[in-house]
Amino acid sequence: MPQPATRSHDDNAAALVMSRLDALARFSTDPDGLTRLYLTPEHRAAADQVAAWMREAGLAARIDGVGNVIGRYEGARPGLPALLLGSHIDTVRNAGKYDGCFGVIAAIAAISRLDAAGIRLNFAIEIIAFGDEEGVRFPVTLSGSRALAGTLDPAVLDATDENGVSLRAALAQFGSPGFEDPKRLAYRPGQALGYCELHIEQGPVLEAEDLPVGVVTAIAGAARHSVEVTGVAGHSGTVPMALRHDALCAASEMILAAERIARDTEELVATTGMIAARPGAVNVIAAGAKFSLDIRSASDAIRAQATRDIFAEFAAIAARRGTTVDIGKTYEAAAAPCARHLTDALEASVARHGIRPRRLPSGAGHDGLAMIALCPIAMLFVRCKGGISHNPAESITTADAGVAVDVLVDFLRHFDPEPAKG
Repeated sequence: MPQPATRSHDDNAAALVMSRLDALARFSTDPDGLTRLYLTPEHRAAADQVAAWMREAGLAARIDGVGNVIGRYEGARPGLPALLLGSHIDTVRNAGKYDGCFGVIAAIAAISRLDAAGIRLNFAIEIIAFGDEEGVRFPVTLSGSRALAGTLDPAVLDATDENGVSLRAALAQFGSPGFEDPKRLAYRPGQALGYCELHIEQGPVLEAEDLPVGVVTAIAGAARHSVEVTGVAGHSGTVPMALRHDALCAASEMILAAERIARDTEELVATTGMIAARPGAVNVIAAGAKFSLDIRSASDAIRAQATRDIFAEFAAIAARRGTTVDIGKTYEAAAAPCARHLTDALEASVARHGIRPRRLPSGAGHDGLAMIALCPIAMLFVRCKGGISHNPAESITTADAGVAVDVLVDFLRHFDPEPAKG
């Protein structure tokens, strides 16, 4: 039965969330900033601290074979299927302290409140602190969530970091020796009712609309491409403009064409973050240029059509300028739509707290991209200052952290496991 809705904002609890995030940020390889990569000693120390906080909140905690911290809060009787909460505790280099970690610490705070009130629900709750969402140390990503979803390829154990350390060896150093089959860690069918993650928005929408939280509709699908343009080198002073085959100018026009198509297409973004020219001399027309292209949308159909349009423009530009263009795909992930019954439930919890519900997509990737292979997913965004993330300037307020925990507690007390079982 759903529990009665209550507005139980606890300023002390919200302050504790923020202080724990400060404490977690001290587990870093960088004494002057926050860098905590997967399976490093700093990751292990952070995982042990998170496990201790889970136990303090009334959960039984353990660290699994790929470095995930998993805490279980039993339901009204032992062994019930679980609703999964959480996020990741690894970071990018020179990171902010809220990306990922907030979702873990806020979930622990929510369970602590249930435990203090003696509340056991008709389902279990498990909090997961994933170890590898960012994919910074190894050329793989979402290792922890893919393992739990049963989709992690054992071949990733042979991947190596920049120092030549394999993932297999790093797991042994971390404390998971002899681990060979990631699929043995996966949840069995029916064990997981759903996955819900609290996360900072990493964008400016909620701040612009003066809203503390928002309900995510989908995690955008993304594809990354490497684009290489080939022209003809020549002397910068002797080749007339009309007779040039300038690869860099062609690449520049292509980048602007991708931007124009993205601007004209709803629910689509396109980004070029890297460009290089060769031979790279101030007085030489570029014979070659290479650039990256990242295309994202919450709709795979919209992304696919826009990609076709962009590539058609690239071909036309290359032909007009007397150059050639070669495009290679380096990464692709399908969009992950959030489950309607979970987003509706989150929206109802937001409304019960007197906040205008706002639905919005996530342009950034999250562990939900992997977890959707296991169970329905949902996300609640929290406003962040300036939309800044992956940056030491990343910031949220104590008040917004408290609202997010309140909404999560309300969501848990009203959660109906039956739609997930169906």
